[in-house]
Amino acid sequence: MTGKLYLIPTTLGEETEPLEVMPISVKKIIEEINYYIVENEKSARRFIKKIAPKKPQPNLTIKLIDKYAVEEETQTYLDVCAQGFNVGLLSEAGVPAIADPGASIVKLAHQKNIQVVPLVGPSSILMAMMSSGFNGQNFAFNGYLPIDKGERKRAIKDLERISIDKNQSQIFIETPYRNEKMFADLKVILSPQTNLCIAADITLSSEYIKTMAIKDWKHQQPNLHKRPAIFIIQK
Repeated sequence: MTGKLYLIPTTLGEETEPLEVMPISVKKIIEEINYYIVENEKSARRFIKKIAPKKPQPNLTIKLIDKYAVEEETQTYLDVCAQGFNVGLLSEAGVPAIADPGASIVKLAHQKNIQVVPLVGPSSILMAMMSSGFNGQNFAFNGYLPIDKGERKRAIKDLERISIDKNQSQIFIETPYRNEKMFADLKVILSPQTNLCIAADITLSSEYIKTMAIKDWKHQQPNLHKRPAIFIIQK
């Protein structure tokens, strides 16, 4: 039998116990699989040890899918499936292949006719959307916005316009150390009536989720520095 590709979720922060935010089935799959494709080997091994402490780490074969990965090499990562071995794809945080380089491995699995099995776990993007109070029937994830000041301003105004035209929630993220600059830009660029949701440290003890109009955010200054955060706007 051909092996399968399991999409294995991880926690959104190391303080969270894995089985507090994901089902026991994730633990069972990790206990069975010895072949993994991950973004960071050190954190992946740490997560595997935490959820399956009795699993022998020397038995693991770990391949990297990061910005330094060579495509010719990654094309071989699923070859073990032909020998009947299952492979686990692990994200650095949350679910694989969403705002994550693992999407290329999922694409490869489909090309090779390998069954893809997604497992249940925390997705900061969906959990932020759930918590926002915005239109959950129509939303878009836009990834990172431009760093250049002029391009960023145009991107933010474009998202605001699309939100009005389509009644569509617009989701985006920022590198954690630039969160506060993003927040400052949003307060200046967006219309006072546009609503903004900020969801930071989701599932952690420091979780912060708040939705208000920009005119009300102008009087707020949450500490977002180096905290994983999701931004959502809707007018």
